[in-house]
Amino acid sequence: MPSVDADSANASTRPKASDELRTIALEQFASTGFSGTSLQQIADEAGYSKSSVLYHYANKEALLEAAIGPAIDRLGALLARFTERGPSLEARGLFVEDFIDFLLDYRLEVYTFINQGSSLRGIPVIDRANAFILELSNTICDENASTEDKVRFGVALGGAAYSLVAGMAFLDGEDLGPVDEVRAALIKLVGELLAPVSIPSA
Repeated sequence: MPSVDADSANASTRPKASDELRTIALEQFASTGFSGTSLQQIADEAGYSKSSVLYHYANKEALLEAAIGPAIDRLGALLARFTERGPSLEARGLFVEDFIDFLLDYRLEVYTFINQGSSLRGIPVIDRANAFILELSNTICDENASTEDKVRFGVALGGAAYSLVAGMAFLDGEDLGPVDEVRAALIKLVGELLAPVSIPSA
Protein backbone atom coordinates (compact mmCIF):
# COMPACT_ATOMS: atom_id res chain seq x y z
CA MET A 1 0.00 0.00 0.00
CA PRO A 2 1.45 3.45 -0.94
CA SER A 3 2.66 5.58 1.92
CA VAL A 4 0.98 8.82 2.88
CA ASP A 5 4.06 10.64 1.59
CA ALA A 6 3.75 8.95 -1.82
CA ASP A 7 0.06 9.88 -2.04
CA SER A 8 0.90 13.48 -1.15
CA ALA A 9 3.61 13.57 -3.80
CA ASN A 10 1.23 12.24 -6.47
CA ALA A 11 -1.43 14.76 -5.48
CA SER A 12 1.02 17.62 -5.62
CA THR A 13 2.26 16.70 -9.12
CA ARG A 14 -1.22 16.26 -10.62
CA PRO A 15 -2.56 19.38 -12.38
CA LYS A 16 -5.31 21.38 -10.70
CA ALA A 17 -8.63 19.58 -11.25
CA SER A 18 -10.30 22.51 -13.04
CA ASP A 19 -7.33 22.89 -15.41
CA GLU A 20 -7.18 19.15 -16.08
CA LEU A 21 -10.91 18.96 -16.78
CA ARG A 22 -10.72 21.96 -19.10
CA THR A 23 -7.84 20.41 -21.07
CA ILE A 24 -9.57 17.04 -21.43
CA ALA A 25 -12.88 18.68 -22.33
CA LEU A 26 -11.16 20.65 -25.10
CA GLU A 27 -9.60 17.47 -26.51
CA GLN A 28 -12.99 15.72 -26.43
CA PHE A 29 -14.87 18.66 -27.96
CA ALA A 30 -12.33 18.85 -30.78
CA SER A 31 -12.21 15.12 -31.53
CA THR A 32 -15.76 13.97 -30.76
CA GLY A 33 -17.69 17.22 -31.00
CA PHE A 34 -19.47 19.19 -28.30
CA SER A 35 -22.79 17.43 -28.88
CA GLY A 36 -21.15 14.00 -28.93
CA THR A 37 -19.27 14.52 -25.67
CA SER A 38 -20.91 13.96 -22.29
CA LEU A 39 -19.81 15.20 -18.90
CA GLN A 40 -19.50 11.55 -17.87
CA GLN A 41 -17.02 10.91 -20.71
CA ILE A 42 -14.94 13.89 -19.62
CA ALA A 43 -15.04 12.71 -16.01
CA ASP A 44 -14.02 9.16 -16.99
CA GLU A 45 -11.16 10.39 -19.17
CA ALA A 46 -9.89 12.65 -16.38
CA GLY A 47 -10.32 10.02 -13.67
CA TYR A 48 -12.88 12.04 -11.71
CA SER A 49 -16.51 11.49 -10.83
CA LYS A 50 -19.21 13.37 -12.72
CA SER A 51 -20.08 15.18 -9.48
CA SER A 52 -16.48 16.44 -9.33
CA VAL A 53 -16.86 17.88 -12.82
CA LEU A 54 -20.09 19.61 -11.80
CA TYR A 55 -18.36 20.98 -8.69
CA HIS A 56 -15.96 22.90 -10.95
CA TYR A 57 -18.24 23.61 -13.91
CA ALA A 58 -22.01 24.07 -13.66
CA ASN A 59 -22.69 22.37 -17.01
CA LYS A 60 -21.15 21.41 -20.34
CA GLU A 61 -21.55 24.94 -21.74
CA ALA A 62 -19.52 26.31 -18.82
CA LEU A 63 -16.78 23.80 -19.67
CA LEU A 64 -16.88 24.91 -23.32
CA GLU A 65 -16.54 28.55 -22.22
CA ALA A 66 -13.56 27.67 -20.04
CA ALA A 67 -12.00 25.57 -22.82
CA ILE A 68 -12.23 28.00 -25.73
CA GLY A 69 -13.01 31.37 -24.11
CA PRO A 70 -9.37 32.50 -23.79
CA ALA A 71 -8.82 31.78 -27.50
CA ILE A 72 -11.88 33.83 -28.42
CA ASP A 73 -10.59 36.72 -26.28
CA ARG A 74 -7.22 36.55 -28.04
CA LEU A 75 -8.95 36.54 -31.45
CA GLY A 76 -10.90 39.65 -30.45
CA ALA A 77 -7.70 41.44 -29.41
CA LEU A 78 -5.99 40.37 -32.65
CA LEU A 79 -8.92 41.69 -34.70
CA ALA A 80 -8.97 45.00 -32.80
CA ARG A 81 -5.25 45.44 -33.54
CA PHE A 82 -5.84 44.70 -37.23
CA THR A 83 -8.69 47.25 -37.41
CA GLU A 84 -6.63 49.93 -35.63
CA ARG A 85 -3.84 49.59 -38.22
CA GLY A 86 -6.26 50.57 -41.00
CA PRO A 87 -6.70 49.02 -44.45
CA SER A 88 -3.32 48.46 -46.10
CA LEU A 89 -1.22 45.63 -47.50
CA GLU A 90 1.26 46.11 -44.65
CA ALA A 91 -1.51 45.80 -42.04
CA ARG A 92 -2.75 42.66 -43.75
CA GLY A 93 0.75 41.17 -43.73
CA LEU A 94 1.13 41.86 -40.01
CA PHE A 95 -2.31 40.40 -39.39
CA VAL A 96 -1.40 37.18 -41.21
CA GLU A 97 1.64 36.76 -38.94
CA ASP A 98 -0.46 37.46 -35.84
CA PHE A 99 -3.16 35.06 -37.01
CA ILE A 100 -0.73 32.21 -37.68
CA ASP A 101 0.82 32.68 -34.22
CA PHE A 102 -2.70 32.62 -32.79
CA LEU A 103 -3.45 29.35 -34.62
CA LEU A 104 -0.24 27.76 -33.39
CA ASP A 105 -1.08 28.70 -29.79
CA TYR A 106 -4.75 27.67 -29.96
CA ARG A 107 -4.97 24.81 -32.48
CA LEU A 108 -7.71 22.76 -30.84
CA GLU A 109 -9.75 25.77 -29.71
CA VAL A 110 -9.87 27.22 -33.23
CA TYR A 111 -10.59 23.84 -34.77
CA THR A 112 -13.49 23.41 -32.34
CA PHE A 113 -15.23 26.71 -32.98
CA ILE A 114 -14.61 26.80 -36.73
CA ASN A 115 -15.94 23.27 -37.31
CA GLN A 116 -18.87 23.53 -34.90
CA GLY A 117 -19.70 27.23 -35.14
CA SER A 118 -22.84 26.68 -37.22
CA SER A 119 -24.27 23.78 -35.24
CA LEU A 120 -23.71 25.38 -31.83
CA ARG A 121 -25.33 28.76 -32.45
CA GLY A 122 -27.03 30.08 -29.33
CA ILE A 123 -24.17 29.15 -27.00
CA PRO A 124 -22.67 32.52 -25.92
CA VAL A 125 -18.98 31.65 -26.40
CA ILE A 126 -19.69 30.23 -29.88
CA ASP A 127 -21.81 33.26 -30.81
CA ARG A 128 -18.91 35.47 -29.75
CA ALA A 129 -16.52 33.48 -31.94
CA ASN A 130 -18.91 33.61 -34.90
CA ALA A 131 -19.26 37.38 -34.51
CA PHE A 132 -15.47 37.82 -34.58
CA ILE A 133 -15.14 35.59 -37.65
CA LEU A 134 -17.84 37.61 -39.43
CA GLU A 135 -16.16 40.87 -38.43
CA LEU A 136 -12.83 39.55 -39.67
CA SER A 137 -14.38 38.52 -42.98
CA ASN A 138 -15.96 41.97 -43.38
CA THR A 139 -12.65 43.64 -42.52
CA ILE A 140 -10.76 41.71 -45.19
CA CYS A 141 -13.59 41.45 -47.76
CA ASP A 142 -15.96 44.41 -48.05
CA GLU A 143 -19.43 44.28 -49.66
CA ASN A 144 -17.87 44.66 -53.12
CA ALA A 145 -15.64 41.59 -52.74
CA SER A 146 -16.03 38.99 -55.47
CA THR A 147 -17.05 35.41 -54.82
CA GLU A 148 -13.44 34.44 -55.55
CA ASP A 149 -12.20 36.87 -52.89
CA LYS A 150 -14.59 35.38 -50.33
CA VAL A 151 -13.49 31.85 -51.20
CA ARG A 152 -9.84 32.89 -50.91
CA PHE A 153 -10.55 34.25 -47.42
CA GLY A 154 -12.23 31.01 -46.36
CA VAL A 155 -9.55 28.76 -47.83
CA ALA A 156 -6.71 30.87 -46.41
CA LEU A 157 -7.85 31.19 -42.82
CA GLY A 158 -10.00 28.07 -42.47
CA GLY A 159 -7.48 25.93 -44.35
CA ALA A 160 -4.62 27.08 -42.14
CA ALA A 161 -6.61 26.20 -39.00
CA TYR A 162 -7.69 22.84 -40.38
CA SER A 163 -4.24 21.79 -41.56
CA LEU A 164 -2.70 22.33 -38.11
CA VAL A 165 -5.01 19.83 -36.45
CA ALA A 166 -6.32 17.50 -39.13
CA GLY A 167 -2.94 17.40 -40.85
CA MET A 168 -1.43 15.77 -37.79
CA ALA A 169 -4.23 13.18 -37.72
CA PHE A 170 -3.59 12.30 -41.36
CA LEU A 171 0.05 11.72 -40.48
CA ASP A 172 -0.82 9.21 -37.73
CA GLY A 173 -0.01 11.64 -34.95
CA GLU A 174 3.23 12.91 -36.46
CA ASP A 175 3.61 16.65 -36.51
CA LEU A 176 3.72 18.60 -39.76
CA GLY A 177 7.33 19.55 -39.09
CA PRO A 178 9.38 21.95 -36.95
CA VAL A 179 7.22 24.80 -35.64
CA ASP A 180 9.37 27.50 -37.26
CA GLU A 181 9.05 25.81 -40.66
CA VAL A 182 5.30 25.31 -40.28
CA ARG A 183 4.87 28.96 -39.21
CA ALA A 184 6.91 30.27 -42.16
CA ALA A 185 5.05 28.05 -44.63
CA LEU A 186 1.63 29.13 -43.33
CA ILE A 187 2.53 32.82 -43.36
CA LYS A 188 3.75 32.50 -46.95
CA LEU A 189 0.77 30.49 -48.23
CA VAL A 190 -1.94 32.45 -46.39
CA GLY A 191 -0.31 35.71 -47.48
CA GLU A 192 -0.28 34.55 -51.10
CA LEU A 193 -3.92 33.50 -50.96
CA LEU A 194 -5.06 36.81 -49.50
CA ALA A 195 -2.78 39.03 -51.62
CA PRO A 196 -5.19 39.29 -54.61
CA VAL A 197 -8.14 40.14 -52.33
CA SER A 198 -8.78 43.85 -52.73
CA ILE A 199 -8.23 46.08 -49.68
CA PRO A 200 -11.54 47.47 -48.38
CA SER A 201 -11.71 51.26 -48.52
CA ALA A 202 -11.39 53.08 -45.20
